[in-house]
This record gives sequence, C-alpha cells and structure tokens, in this order.
Amino acid sequence: MKDLEQLNQAMQAVMQAARAQVLAKMGSQLTVAEKTSRRDLVTNVDHSNEDFLVHEIRSLDPAAHILAEEGTGDQVASMQGHVWIVDPIDGTMNFVHQRNHFAMMVGLYIDGEPTLGYIYDVMAEKLYAGGPQVGVTLNGKPLKAPADLDLSEGLFGASSPLLINDRFHMQQITTISLGPRIMGSAGIQISQVLAGELVGYLSYLRPWDFAAGRVLAESLGLVVSQVDGRPVDMLSSGAVLIATKRAQSTILAIS
Repeated sequence: MKDLEQLNQAMQAVMQAARAQVLAKMGSQLTVAEKTSRRDLVTNVDHSNEDFLVHEIRSLDPAAHILAEEGTGDQVASMQGHVWIVDPIDGTMNFVHQRNHFAMMVGLYIDGEPTLGYIYDVMAEKLYAGGPQVGVTLNGKPLKAPADLDLSEGLFGASSPLLINDRFHMQQITTISLGPRIMGSAGIQISQVLAGELVGYLSYLRPWDFAAGRVLAESLGLVVSQVDGRPVDMLSSGAVLIATKRAQSTILAIS
C-alpha cells in the first residue's frame, strides 16, 4: 500500500486518464437507458468509466472495498478498512443533453474517516483533489479555504425538486441567500462551494454523490451534515448540506 501522498498523486493521474477516455467517447453514439425514471439516466460511458476507475483503484489498493454507483464494485456493508466510493459520471442528464456540467467523483475512507477525495469538472478541466492529511489542490495548486460567509452573503446551490416542492424550507433558504443556483450535478455544485462561489449546497444525495465532496469540504473547514445537523451516513441516502459554518448555522435554524 502506497503512502497517502503517493496514492493521491496516482489517483489524480487515474482521474486524468478517465477524463481523456470520456472525452474520446463523447463524439460517438451514446447508449442511454432509464434507471428509475426518465430523469434518472445511465449511459454506456457511465459503465465504461466505472469499469476503468474500479480496475485502476483495485490495482492501487487491492485489499480495498469499492462502492460504485452502477454496481461494478463490491457489496459494501461496513466502512471498516479501505472503502472507495465511485461516481463515474455525476450529472448524467447534463452529460446526455448538454455535453457539459458533469463530473467524475471518487472518495476514499479509511475506517470511516474521510481520507482522499477527487471531483473532476470534466469540461472545465478542474480537478479538485486531496484530503485532510495531504491538503487540497485545484489542478495541482493549493486551494485556500473559502471565506466563512453567512447565508445572506452568498449564492446558494439548490436542488430543483427541493426548491419546487419547498422541502426543508428551501424557498426561504434561497430567499435569504443572494439567490439560488441549480446545476443538476452534485459534483459541480459541491466544487463551487469548495471554490467559494456558493456558500452552501443542499440536495437529496446518495453516498457516491457526496463522498468525495465531504472529504474535500471538511479539509477546507466547511461542514457536511444532514439537513437536521446530524452526521451523514456514508452508506445511506439523505438530504445532505455542504456549507460554510455560518451558513450551516443559519440553515439549521430554518430547516
């Protein structure tokens, strides 16, 4: 097992190789299928990219368990040991219809502790990488922690279903903020929180939607919790809030 810095560098190279493969396949005919609804899509590129990422992770960390969105990895029932959580294409609807605004995400947890995370905004070519022990970089350069702004001082990343249906008082939250921003990709919106472009992001997320983001966010002094303030469960779905400390405090008082 390589030390974390070596592993961090190796995984950044894997993510760059995966990006090259995705770009190469974007010009070809996509095979698109519905999973649970017409708004929940999967493509041949999701599957091929997951196959590639899982294969490379197994080469780097053979004893690890891998939880992958499309099922290529393992049946993971515990966060003990090394657990990698993989989202090969986050924002598949955007990928299919816009060919933009989608991300690849990978997170490593060791005995349940957030250890390494990677969010790759594919079309913008922005790779957020690192963790609490190795620091966080954007395209290899250190990323400074975003300012601890309150909800009223910044834009807020919203989920369209939560906003439309006013779940968790999302309409009040976005009204207090400087305005909602909706991208349709957890990876893209979490990366915007990391970059200080948003003061927070709230959505109903599955483990692969926020595993990488949690590692990176907490490493930069941001907070990740359920919408009621309880700790997130890395093996279950729920409403997850990634925000500055001040924005989280304000949102918890509302929701």
